Amino acid sequence: MFDEQRVVVSAAEESLPLAIRELELDFGPEAKVEQIAPEMAVITAPGLTAQEVADRCIEAPLVFPRHITVQAATLAAGTGIDQVAEAALAEVREAGIEGGLAVQVWASGRSDYGFGPAALFGAIAGELEEAGFSVAKSGRDHVLSCCLTPNGILLGLNETRDSLSDWPGGGVRLSKTRDQISRAEFKLEEALREFGLDLPAGGRAVDFGAAPGGWTRILRQRRMHVWAVDPGDLDERVARDPQVKHLKLTAGRFLRSNRTVFDVAVNDMRMDPKLSCDLMVRAAEHLAPGALAIVTLKTGSRDVLATIQACLASLAGPYEVLHARQLRHNRHEITVIARRTGE
Repeated sequence: MFDEQRVVVSAAEESLPLAIRELELDFGPEAKVEQIAPEMAVITAPGLTAQEVADRCIEAPLVFPRHITVQAATLAAGTGIDQVAEAALAEVREAGIEGGLAVQVWASGRSDYGFGPAALFGAIAGELEEAGFSVAKSGRDHVLSCCLTPNGILLGLNETRDSLSDWPGGGVRLSKTRDQISRAEFKLEEALREFGLDLPAGGRAVDFGAAPGGWTRILRQRRMHVWAVDPGDLDERVARDPQVKHLKLTAGRFLRSNRTVFDVAVNDMRMDPKLSCDLMVRAAEHLAPGALAIVTLKTGSRDVLATIQACLASLAGPYEVLHARQLRHNRHEITVIARRTGE
């Protein structure tokens, strides 16, 4: 269906050079990777497909790419909104897509088109629906991507399963609620949504470095019983929850004395990434087989790729690493999802 593919990879703007380097190292000298927008690069190689790139991002893993599409067309920066919608319809028809698809529109970098992503989504959706297509923002087998860049408007079309993320450009958008304790909650919430993680209701979770309690609150929303480990104080809304057990201990002291077996362990502590992994390796002895471990690794700015590979290698002893990616709310860190091995 999609031949001669120009695979477009999106990443955080400050991390795009790292994403490009990952692609170059993984796909070798036959692959050509070039930046085309502040948050986007194109990778091409003989016979290379979006499915292959997506599979490598997951399996390797490559942690900085967070969205994939296949370049269908690039329209000049002066193209009007109606012409963009008409071009989008033409690409969908040429691809032979029938029934319904998702339309996702976003911007990469600053540009002045006289219209923004919301207006453009409305125009494209209207054009497609008038032609008999059913349009949604996500949850369909195929997705039409449209990105406004300083150099033009990119149209991408591919199967959603090869997109890495079912959000525009991989940018999960979460809104602050009145119950929110800290912005750190977004990181865990995004990971749960992006990777489709199911936490066992009624299970036991341990939250290392819990204060002030944001991740503990998210775990409680999933009806887990939480051991919140931190010498600091918890927000009173979390502290008064009878299903939260606050232990004013360092993670090390807790692990030396704990006898409870947990179903989930989370760690968003501000510490060297290798030390964070060492902690999670020690914590594995306190987890049930199949338990999930969720940890954010603060990568810093030196030897980032080598540090990440060393961290993932250390976790691969007691865990199976399921996902490792820089999510939208991570900033200078990555989120790792791992499953405790053993029986």
